[in-house]
Amino acid sequence: MPAADQTLAILSFLSHQRGPVAASTIAAQLGIPRSTVYHLLTTLLERRFVVHLRGERRWGLGTAAFELAGGYARQEPLARIGHPVVADLVDQVGESAHLAVMSGRDVLYIVDERAPRRPVLVADVGVRLPAHLTASGRAMLAAMPQKQVRALYPDASSFADRTGRGPRRPRELRVILDGIRSGAFASENGEVSVGMRSVGMPVLDHAGWPAAALAVTWSEERPQDEIRLRTLLEGAAGEIARRIFGK
Repeated sequence: MPAADQTLAILSFLSHQRGPVAASTIAAQLGIPRSTVYHLLTTLLERRFVVHLRGERRWGLGTAAFELAGGYARQEPLARIGHPVVADLVDQVGESAHLAVMSGRDVLYIVDERAPRRPVLVADVGVRLPAHLTASGRAMLAAMPQKQVRALYPDASSFADRTGRGPRRPRELRVILDGIRSGAFASENGEVSVGMRSVGMPVLDHAGWPAAALAVTWSEERPQDEIRLRTLLEGAAGEIARRIFGK
């Protein structure tokens, strides 16, 4: 395997891990001689693409890799790739749909596709809403490790409110997320806007991490077939993941 391929394989492997890993693990998983792994890691360390946690004898991604991610964000490929999929979803459902990413304790909407003759929603491109109140946010939170969710929502002061509905304490959010992890649909009912309902589905990367989430929103006056919505959302989320991550 050429050195360039090995280097990219190491960076790709590190990007899929939940945390820093040992060089021996990298060598074993990728089938690269340990001496070569150390040589390449040393070069990557000099260029700030990795960091070495000496006390733990582990390696993780460095600031230069983060800067690449920033370039990725500036070029907006997720929004560009997601837009036609969201538009197709709207055509099938006849209701408005959105694509959002996590930003701290908020969701940030990067694609908003409105269905004809449907009410204007707050979920416009560039808008942030509390993740714990939205279907897309709950879909992503349920796909995260529980310890990360606890770090985001350590106490009652972490919970913003919009309509007087929704979880206000960590325990209440945990019940909702446990239900989603057990197979329930990520949904919200009037917690963002009174009279409106939403259901959401995460877009997962190679490591099972929620890179984004899709959601469909409709007026409670127009009941929807949520089983059909789930099938369509799963298909759309899978298509975005395939286009971005090759899944």
